[in-house]
Amino acid sequence: MNIIISNSDPRPIYEQVGEAIRSAIVRGELEAGEALPSIRGLSKDLRISVITTKRAFEELERDGYIETVPGKGSFVAASGTGLLRERRLSEIEESLRRALLLGRSAGLGTEELTEMLRVLSEEEL
Repeated sequence: MNIIISNSDPRPIYEQVGEAIRSAIVRGELEAGEALPSIRGLSKDLRISVITTKRAFEELERDGYIETVPGKGSFVAASGTGLLRERRLSEIEESLRRALLLGRSAGLGTEELTEMLRVLSEEEL
């Protein structure tokens, strides 16, 4: 798992860490039951505060992405990895719906919006 933290990213560091782990789970890079690095170990590797890493893990657990077993560590949640992916797909659909409405209000057609998405996608690669 590769976590990159950017000082130029406007999101807090704990959100960047949480999003990196969340994305790895949704993409299947981390499988159900797989152990995550310890909070202390990850903090050391990323050169960030233990408190920051702990907050990221707490939010991941609250959202159902990971489970923490006292004395053993944190693991990818065994139940619901498919549900997590569905939740992400739903978020994507809603974002695309908002983009479509915004584009339509600006007088853009489906072809123009599709082209914008294609160009943005290529820029990301």
